[in-house]
Amino acid sequence: MAHEANSSPGAQSRAQGRIEAALEEQKRSFLRMVSHELRTPLNSILGFSEILTAELYGPLGSPQYKEYAEIIHASGQKLLKLVNQVLEIARLEGRTIDFDSAHEALEPALDDVLTGLKPELTARGVTVEVDGRGALPTVTADSRGLRSVLTQLVHNAVAFSPEGGCIHVSAERVDDAVDIHIRDEGEGVDPAELQRLMAPFEQGENALTRKAEGAGLGLPIADLTCKAMGGRLKLTSAEGEGLTATVRLPAG
Repeated sequence: MAHEANSSPGAQSRAQGRIEAALEEQKRSFLRMVSHELRTPLNSILGFSEILTAELYGPLGSPQYKEYAEIIHASGQKLLKLVNQVLEIARLEGRTIDFDSAHEALEPALDDVLTGLKPELTARGVTVEVDGRGALPTVTADSRGLRSVLTQLVHNAVAFSPEGGCIHVSAERVDDAVDIHIRDEGEGVDPAELQRLMAPFEQGENALTRKAEGAGLGLPIADLTCKAMGGRLKLTSAEGEGLTATVRLPAG
């Protein structure tokens, strides 16, 4: 009788739940370990190369040494960004990120993103026009997740924009959801390539990695984050007509 009770559907379901919980915790522990092991040496590389670049403890001698230190520091920053993106995708795909959804005002989130991306916008002379300022809708989303999605998409629009171009941002309520549109004035993308842009670790070059430095992981991160928050990301484009990213999130 005891054996039959232990093998009941309820007992099996609880056992399966415990196994899945243990596996999730193993994933989290592994990602924490990998994150620590990768970031620790990178922090040393960045810190010491910055000290050398600033010649904090005295001149290095040959000007080439300072130039090499600057190259090391810049390379370390690029590598740290890539590591962070890869770990972010691993967390999202492994569902090891806990999102706490609440009502989030879109305008302050967008302001935070534009402030953070000001150096990139200034470097390319790109401006951002936000339609309906003062009356943008509220969404239901995780605060950090919302800002991550907007950052990835605006950064992507900067990469696709011509120098001196303009990025257009708008939002509208659609039934019980809010659609956020981010459109650049770039050359556009062949519609056949759009799906590849959102595929993590797609082999070979795609339209984004040809236009900008980096591995082109921003759009996959935005896509996975949208899904984790109960939303979706859609790309539309045609050659010569720019690229539009549309985020749909539950209304607040």
